[in-house]
Amino acid sequence: MMSIPRISYKYISILIISLSAMVYAPAVHAQPNTTSVDTTSDVKVKKIDTSGRQLCVGIDLFHPVINHFVGSRSGQEVAVDYYTKNEFYLVMEGGAGSSHVDYSNLQYTTTNSFFRFGFNKSLLTRSGPKDWDIMFFGLRGAGSIINRSAASYTIIDSVWGNYPGTLAQGKPFAAIWAELVAGMRVELAKRFFVGWTVRGKFMMNGKSFSNLSPLYIEGYGEGDKNAVFDFNVYATYSFRWQRKVIGKVADKANTK
Repeated sequence: MMSIPRISYKYISILIISLSAMVYAPAVHAQPNTTSVDTTSDVKVKKIDTSGRQLCVGIDLFHPVINHFVGSRSGQEVAVDYYTKNEFYLVMEGGAGSSHVDYSNLQYTTTNSFFRFGFNKSLLTRSGPKDWDIMFFGLRGAGSIINRSAASYTIIDSVWGNYPGTLAQGKPFAAIWAELVAGMRVELAKRFFVGWTVRGKFMMNGKSFSNLSPLYIEGYGEGDKNAVFDFNVYATYSFRWQRKVIGKVADKANTK
């Protein structure tokens, strides 16, 4: 009978330890899966717009003086502009006036009110929130409603004699024009400015009132011309305030 060889207890112990190491090794090396938690929360930050806000109201000084010396016309213009940002100003201008044609053979009067809307773009970069001096260019769209009185006329005829007549009062009619402008404005004292504006004006519908056209259209100029140049001198006062802007820090979602 064959004998079964004895296996040393030493080798059995080594075998058991090796098997145990193979079973428990993955558990030993496994690490808990952790991720960082972002605890950033919403934070409201108050910011002050250092550019500020400004609303200017100005009166034209040039035309009343010129109209006084001309005598056959009168009128007044005002201008309002509002600073938005990046050196842009929204502009509204308006006024009213009248003119009187008094020739030896023709007499009539016209009155009108006008409105202009557009923008100015300053060519100067502001040095700080208190710097409001500007040198600018801009565009305007403009319109006016004109009324004409009854007109008295005399037809001169050396053969048959002069013939007087009357043309009935006309219906109100519109004048529409565009403007290219440039100018500057300087703050002489706190909130008080003086400046000038030069304008190139281009009538868009001059043919619609070619008969008995206004001698002068306040806000435009000579009514029988399709293109004119004009000039304004403004005394302006400004209203200023700071605008607070509230912003939020970007949110980050908490993850696990």
